[in-house]
Amino acid sequence: MSKKDWGIDDPADTYWYNTKTGEVEEGPQSLAVDRLGPFATREEAARAPEVVAERARKWAEEDAAED
Repeated sequence: MSKKDWGIDDPADTYWYNTKTGEVEEGPQSLAVDRLGPFATREEAARAPEVVAERARKWAEEDAAED
């Protein structure tokens, strides 16, 4: 059985954003500490800093609403 049979995507088929270089990588190429992802498309990976900022803002709003 493959990872895909278990619903796990093959990391080689995904894109990652390298936080150190600011470049998009096909498959995990750099150290885990230096990358964000995985993303399904190159375009999504290129937007990684925006995505992280949007999620952080949303979490902060949710936390503020709970207080």
